[in-house]
Amino acid sequence: MAINTLADVSPPEQHGQCPHCLGTGWRHNSNEDKRVMRCECKLGIRAKKLIENAGIPPRYESCTLETYRAESSKPSLVNAKAKALKFVEQYPIDKTGLIFVGKAGAGKTHLAIGIIKELTSRKGITCLFCNFQELLEKIKNSYDPSVQTTSMGLLRPVFDSEVIVLDDLGSVIPTGWVWDTVSLILNTRYNANLTTIITTNFQDGTAASSDEDGEAARARRANREQTLGDRIGERMRDRVHEMCRMISIWDVPSYRDRNPNSLVR
Repeated sequence: MAINTLADVSPPEQHGQCPHCLGTGWRHNSNEDKRVMRCECKLGIRAKKLIENAGIPPRYESCTLETYRAESSKPSLVNAKAKALKFVEQYPIDKTGLIFVGKAGAGKTHLAIGIIKELTSRKGITCLFCNFQELLEKIKNSYDPSVQTTSMGLLRPVFDSEVIVLDDLGSVIPTGWVWDTVSLILNTRYNANLTTIITTNFQDGTAASSDEDGEAARARRANREQTLGDRIGERMRDRVHEMCRMISIWDVPSYRDRNPNSLVR
């Protein structure tokens, strides 16, 4: 955020004030540039509050992009970390989200949390972490049978936060209600041009066709590994493709195997 001039800001004459902004909270962008920007002394305070309000679970509080181990022998890990770093550098010029696709233990959640930590600490962006299954449980539990409605207060931060992580998308057995809720969240954020970062354990693929009849067709569907299309529906899978760039992390050992002391997904 920048304003045009410091002329209207009168720095207080106090000891111990920031030498860069003289206590105003604003500093020049550069020696030649007359524009000003938020001083790091204020960004640090704001970043701390943003992190506290981001809903990051305690088990992931040590996750950063710096601590994500991407061995050079595993190109998909190197690529995933590089794209996460690039996303942070280019935001908000490029607000296209990301979807990390890979098996459990690939470190998808670590990368997603690392991104929102960078955005809050370096750029003062309001971010929110949401575990998909836990979010749906909270929505269900807020249902008021007397008026047959669910509290929208739970969803307001999900709708309004500048960047959210939707962790473990597709983890809940699909029903009409689940699909409606996914549709509401993704479409609301899409229409508001807000950034969504997604993690999922399901390969990107179309939903199984139900057009075929007969025992053999049913057996093929039963034995087939489910895809993201199966779990969230084809319409919302297409929406995810519009909102996010896909980063695949499949052909790697579990992150927990690479980091024996890690509890991170």
